[in-house]
Amino acid sequence: MAPIAGGAGTYAAEKRKQLGGKSGIPGLIQNKRVFGLTVFASMGGLMRSFEDRMASAVDDAGKKGWLVAILESVVVFIIGAIVQVTAQGPPSIYGGRFVVGLGVGSLSMIVPLYNAELAPPEVRGSLVALQQLAIVFGILVSFWIDYGTNYIGGTGETQSEAAWRLPLALQIVPALILGVGALYLPFSPRWLVNQGREEEALQVLSHTRDLPADSELINIEFLEIKAQYIFEKETSQMKYPQWQDGSFSSDFKLGLHEYISLLGTPTLRRRVAVATITMFFQQFTGINAILYYAPTIFKNLGLTGNTISLLATGVVGIVMFLATIPAVLYVDQLGRKPVLISGAFIMAACHFIVGIISSQFQDSWPSHKAAGWAACVFVWIFSIAFGYSWGPCAWIIVSEIWPLSVRAKGVSIGASSNWMNNFIIGQVTPPMMEKLRYGTFIFFGLFSFFGGLFIFLIPETSGLTLEEMDTVFGAGGDGLAKEDQQRQEEIYRRLGLTDRSPSPDEKGKSRDEKATEEHQEHRELSEKA
Repeated sequence: MAPIAGGAGTYAAEKRKQLGGKSGIPGLIQNKRVFGLTVFASMGGLMRSFEDRMASAVDDAGKKGWLVAILESVVVFIIGAIVQVTAQGPPSIYGGRFVVGLGVGSLSMIVPLYNAELAPPEVRGSLVALQQLAIVFGILVSFWIDYGTNYIGGTGETQSEAAWRLPLALQIVPALILGVGALYLPFSPRWLVNQGREEEALQVLSHTRDLPADSELINIEFLEIKAQYIFEKETSQMKYPQWQDGSFSSDFKLGLHEYISLLGTPTLRRRVAVATITMFFQQFTGINAILYYAPTIFKNLGLTGNTISLLATGVVGIVMFLATIPAVLYVDQLGRKPVLISGAFIMAACHFIVGIISSQFQDSWPSHKAAGWAACVFVWIFSIAFGYSWGPCAWIIVSEIWPLSVRAKGVSIGASSNWMNNFIIGQVTPPMMEKLRYGTFIFFGLFSFFGGLFIFLIPETSGLTLEEMDTVFGAGGDGLAKEDQQRQEEIYRRLGLTDRSPSPDEKGKSRDEKATEEHQEHRELSEKA
């Protein structure tokens, strides 16, 4: 919900920021419980790296809760994996991959959403970025597993079926761990408020923030969440009074019209555009062209020998994993836009350089091996640039820009854009490499550059609560009618989120000093108990 300029909402937002903790590494240490929970939830990203295929989200995750949706996705994933492992022919492989894709597609939407809703705003970007770190770690591990199992029984006609059945079976392991562990994860406090389970929501906030339930910071964050829920619930009742009976038919019609509503107001249209276009440019940087067809690309760059090209491909996974770690640690300090813009321009430069080198030597690589290795190095630099920027940050933006009432639907649209463009890249890359040759790199370089320009046009979302996103997307101006703004203000006042003068003890204290004092007092009380 948007803070109202000069009103109670502004006071609540400023007070929460004043009491909030640090970002970056200190923030992750201070919020170690949330950090641990999101690390575990991000295992869904590890599963995704095994099976990058087209998929769709669960039907109504926002109704059932993210944890139930995670469990359902894990079950679907395991069923698909078993079908692949026991396959006796290509139809079973294709069918299994389709089912696995359904589970993976669901998790690609659910996990960043869950992480975003559980995280404090000062470290939300870092915690959502953990999913991308899990994805690239899975890419790294799965490549070297494939590389090793490729030699089971030899690489020729004597090769054992275990060479491909074993890696397919191993993907079940992280799925089982996630499925069992999800039983012990807490529900999102925002989802709990949405379901009327306010005491549970307050306890989750208290436990994950490691602060007492009566802490001022916990109280403000809880009331902001509740205020947004009340506003959106009342808005739904005003707009669709005929579908408030809770029946399946009414819920279906309400959900359908909520999807339609994403295009009905300027503020939500802006968010749809940001989510879908960001994911479009993420895929059209060419990252999955590199990941899917790296051995072929490196051979085309003059690296002779199957082993050499495979090892060069393995380095892509290593450098991308290492580059993602700084994003997890510092994205909340640096902001989303600087990271995305710098990454886009570095990737564009790498594509252009590789394209220029290829244009000069693509027909004479054997006599220009140094040029081939130089091009290979720039592919690795490209992977580094993607790893710290568009890999994690695109998902962060898509997961954090939506209001509670349409959050699941909004993120599902962003995830669908990612998978659709992923599918397109997988289909067009082979003929592009055959027909355009070096022009393939120029093509992806141009889209990387345009992606960087696009980021200049979107607002910075770092450090904002999920309830404050309305302001930066214009909901306080042309996006909301005047009576809606007045109703927002009234809800804040009704809940007690109003301005007051600071006590003498509060004056002169910095935001970090106040947060540190609250944490220290809570720890001392816990130790005495």
